[in-house]
Amino acid sequence: MIDDIWVDPAVTALRPDFAVLAMGVYGLRNGPTDDRSRAWLAGAADSAVSAEDPKVEAWREAYRAFGAKPQRTRPSVDALVRRMPLPEINQVVDAYNAISVRHGLPIGGEDLAHYEGTARLIRATGEEPFEVVEKGEPGIDHPEIGEVVWRDDRGVTCRRWNWRQCVRTRITEETVDALFLLERLAPMSLEELHAAGDELVESLKIVTPGIRVESRLIAHG
Repeated sequence: MIDDIWVDPAVTALRPDFAVLAMGVYGLRNGPTDDRSRAWLAGAADSAVSAEDPKVEAWREAYRAFGAKPQRTRPSVDALVRRMPLPEINQVVDAYNAISVRHGLPIGGEDLAHYEGTARLIRATGEEPFEVVEKGEPGIDHPEIGEVVWRDDRGVTCRRWNWRQCVRTRITEETVDALFLLERLAPMSLEELHAAGDELVESLKIVTPGIRVESRLIAHG
């Protein structure tokens, strides 16, 4: 899975500074938010970057580059740093949300049991299906033409680069094997990106000792 992930050249042409650290984590035993993950969230609130941090602004610029309006559909890290205290989701999501706001980088988590085929980051044709739930009812939406999206063989897994994940692949308390996508733009250094990845692994090993981890950096050039 990790070795097959790819980024469309049309995306790197849009932002040559883009890099993603893809991490496969296997054997998780997730659970509801507990005192430990609650402490991670509280600590992150005290050390989070601001919404005006250059690393967050870089994502707003990236959204504008493909025609999105970041004040209406915010990059995930921008939305999180404006939403303090961070919401309690489950131990794994709490872990990566805390790291996201401390470092100012978007982090996505995908349940591999519900993933189909290879993860790839593309510019949409507008025909790709995106599974949604509106007013409790499942439905199908579609990205805009040229929108940057993550997708698998079944359809879009995350719209507008990292704005909204589909319900199908989200991390739940039943997740055992997961894919994490840590996304970087300048001015974040690759060293900080790797440091954030190391912190995520440390947190996940606290949640579940004995997990197996594989990782791969995908960067232009």
